[in-house]
Amino acid sequence: MTTSRHIIALLQSHIAGDEERFITVATQLAAHEARQGHGKLAQELRELIEAAKGKGATVARRGAGPVPIAQPKGELSGLLAARYSDIRLNSMVLPDLLKERLGRVVTEQRQQEKLRARGLSPRRKLLFVGPPGSGKTMSAAALAGELKLPLFTVLYDGLIGKLMGETASRLRLVFDAVALQRGVYFFDEFDAIGAQRSSPNDVGEIRRVLNSFLQFLENDDGQSLVIAATNHPELLDKALFRRFDDVVTYDFPTADIAHGIIENHLSGFAPTKVDWEAIDGSLSGLSQAEISRASDEAAKVAVLKSVDAVSTDMLLAALKERRAATIVR
Repeated sequence: MTTSRHIIALLQSHIAGDEERFITVATQLAAHEARQGHGKLAQELRELIEAAKGKGATVARRGAGPVPIAQPKGELSGLLAARYSDIRLNSMVLPDLLKERLGRVVTEQRQQEKLRARGLSPRRKLLFVGPPGSGKTMSAAALAGELKLPLFTVLYDGLIGKLMGETASRLRLVFDAVALQRGVYFFDEFDAIGAQRSSPNDVGEIRRVLNSFLQFLENDDGQSLVIAATNHPELLDKALFRRFDDVVTYDFPTADIAHGIIENHLSGFAPTKVDWEAIDGSLSGLSQAEISRASDEAAKVAVLKSVDAVSTDMLLAALKERRAATIVR
């Protein structure tokens, strides 16, 4: 919709007394101006929109309940999957430094008005890098849960088209949604669209998609969080890294983190004396997700055997199975 059409729609909704439509069109106008590179104007429009909604209602919504999900409709329904997350950071077993960095994002988001009043912006464009199963996806869900925002996961089977220009066009729809509906937008397996432009397998369409993403990300100055995650940071175009506010690195768990994961998953069972030295020898090279699955498998064995505690042997057997499955993959 062009600016002139926005103005007509605003007047029509005002004359009709349709406040909800008026707010929707005004938000679309703010997003349009942001895409045109008019960041200051877009921010002023958003501030006026928030004032129109009513300061009291806005504060109450942010502090008391989750931001309502506007379920993706039309073509957007094939590009985004929407849900609420009940995961919180304190339910995750993470290294102190990583938990601190994610906590900083939450704090800046919760107090963004204080930052913006001094001309500062909160972290809201994040790149998660690390091996599979190291907690990247769960961290995105935890941030959504902490902030009471809907989690929108980008669906690549709907995003990536066969025709020239189709993917970039759909990507624009996603970033329109980023501007219109506040939430956490998660690009998993990000190297699918963020591969290096100088790659030997590069084709013109890949270049266009990446250039479009860079432009959309650069122009986005809304309130949503945009999170990309990859297992292969070496494949990403170098220009991407400086477009993100923060690059968060994940790794395989240390022994202490692994112990915490196991204890978390077995907290519903009677305490047992686990031979951690024997367990540690089976943990090397396993991700957080693999250790979690092994703990759950050992728990199921205990339940089916009608015993109250999970033994060291049960854990070792489950870890051995997970390691074998990892080698096969």
